[in-house]
Amino acid sequence: MTAIRKITSEDRDFFIAASKAFYASAAVAHDVPASYHLTTFEELMNSEVYQSGYILEVDGASVGYALVSKTFSHEAGGTVWWLEELYILPEYRGKGLGRSYFDFIEKAAAENGVRRLRLEVEPDNTRAAKLYSNLGYKPLNYAQMLKEF
Repeated sequence: MTAIRKITSEDRDFFIAASKAFYASAAVAHDVPASYHLTTFEELMNSEVYQSGYILEVDGASVGYALVSKTFSHEAGGTVWWLEELYILPEYRGKGLGRSYFDFIEKAAAENGVRRLRLEVEPDNTRAAKLYSNLGYKPLNYAQMLKEF
């Protein structure tokens, strides 16, 4: 049985291990400093103002996680949830968990008056891009830029 639930303090070890695996995978362009995994987990435990976290389970076992970052956008006319990360353990991929997660998060977004869902996908991650496209997500014609401090 598949379940998606809010992340809790008991998920610390799984989240940190899974997020390290995510950032070491081809799904992202670069790794992050090791301290970021713990900082993110601590923020998830602190509040849901900026971010919410979810655990994907199969038969009671943690098999993935997802992070949603929250912002207000003038362009969107309201709240935007950025589907920042979705990681599923390799042995559980292709079993419908990604689609289940999107059903779950899109329902939650609608219930919370969210105006837009946004995500990123690495160009080489064709499997994920195909899923997102099949779910109705469209490419943006933006070149993203950033400056880190």
